[in-house]
Amino acid sequence: MGVFYNKVKNTEGLNLMTDYMHLKSGTDIRGVASDIFGLQIELTDEAIYDITSGFADWLVSKICKRDSQINVAVGHDSRISAGRIKQSVIKALADWGFNVYDCGLCSTPAMFMATVLKNMDASVQITASHHPADRNGLKFFTKEGGLDSPDIVEVLRNAAKKRAVAGNGMVHKFNFMPEYAKFLRDIICKELGCSEDSKPLSGLKIIVDASNGAGGFYVNDVLKPLGADTTGSQFLEPDGMFPNHKPNPEDKSAMESISHATVRASADLGIIFDTDVDRAGCVDKNGNEINRNRLIALAAAIALESIPGGTIVTDSVTSDGLKIYIEQELGGVHYRYRRGYRNVINKAIELCNNGINCPLAIETSGHAAFRENYFLDDGAYLITKIIIKLVKLRSSGLELEDLIGKLQQPAEESEIRFKINHEDFKSYGLNVIGELEEFAKAKAGWKIADDNREGIRVSVGNGYGWFLLRMSVHDPILPLNIESNLVGGVKEIAKSLVEFFAKFDQLDITPLLKVAE
Repeated sequence: MGVFYNKVKNTEGLNLMTDYMHLKSGTDIRGVASDIFGLQIELTDEAIYDITSGFADWLVSKICKRDSQINVAVGHDSRISAGRIKQSVIKALADWGFNVYDCGLCSTPAMFMATVLKNMDASVQITASHHPADRNGLKFFTKEGGLDSPDIVEVLRNAAKKRAVAGNGMVHKFNFMPEYAKFLRDIICKELGCSEDSKPLSGLKIIVDASNGAGGFYVNDVLKPLGADTTGSQFLEPDGMFPNHKPNPEDKSAMESISHATVRASADLGIIFDTDVDRAGCVDKNGNEINRNRLIALAAAIALESIPGGTIVTDSVTSDGLKIYIEQELGGVHYRYRRGYRNVINKAIELCNNGINCPLAIETSGHAAFRENYFLDDGAYLITKIIIKLVKLRSSGLELEDLIGKLQQPAEESEIRFKINHEDFKSYGLNVIGELEEFAKAKAGWKIADDNREGIRVSVGNGYGWFLLRMSVHDPILPLNIESNLVGGVKEIAKSLVEFFAKFDQLDITPLLKVAE
């Protein structure tokens, strides 16, 4: 039986009372949700209720259904504020008269897949990805995918209206993760041409680090039923304080942790997920990281097998070696675009709509979206594809390392982040980028990249290295990425840029000076 929720009408009606726009983070809602670190809570019960109501308002305007016929799934990751926030989300949706399905602990990709596998009209995931334990947020999905930035603006404008509604929707408990796990198991069995009963992963030892997030299901509901030995897996228990390491595959200590665990367990593959499992990284049997450029190379090799000559869309900070690998070793096309996983995904969708076949959109952070999987950035799906490839390689006496062995790796790399102290930081940052372009044109041996679509990317010398200066996606920051093919090269490139950056008095160039010492 479901539970009825009844709403007391909001007396503020349609008055514009509250501005929630500061909680917009790209295509998500993010903010402080707990005072454990002494910060003021932004995602109050009222704010969550209003924003969810704003989403409901947006949803009703997009689909042709009566409120009582609209079905919405709600899930959350392991964050400490999830329970409180879920109550406000569910209450708002039920007050709109929707049928609400409380899915409990779920991955973010699973929440989208609820619209595919269970025909939900929409879903809401409560998550703040890899951010600190006091943060949380909301992600919204429909059958078309996650809401985009203009949609979030509309949702927040709706939220500010505090529109009065008085529905009484039903709330149902719904354990969806087992169905999503079966979806992944079925993919493995189909691509390996066997049944689940045949235990196609028998003989493989695969360990998982779930970062105390929502990824523990992958051990118990995907790997073990297919026969894999998962002994040595770690941090599977949900714990929103993340006591063992940051829940982020890009974090150095997190990758070191899964690397050591893989070697210690004598495993064939080590896997690490972020909190909500939309990102992943892995390590081979020797503990070598398959992350960032190496992860993109591996995913591209898998994606291009069935789409020869296809285009792989990545973010702007990928290495020169990756471009060579995709285009010369795999026969594909490498399309560098802007940072931000949604930017990369949207560009791939746009190219596909224009007749250019893009089987994969992937960011160096680990967000990987396959066209065959609705361009959904899903860490568990990516890992599932990698495991399938590992099994096939093993049947030929090969390893994952053999597949990406020809990827040229830089000798050094560094990211330097300049804080912009100017009030109009965006204009100031763009001006710095424009002046750097003129500076680079005048330098002998420097060449501005002709395939760059964000900031300015410059090759230094003949294969010596490169740097990229761009605006941060959200913050008053100018990130400067430097890679070199020679030991000591990052320092030399940094030294060559000190004179240029020193003339901008609204930039904090201390990090650059440290690298150039």
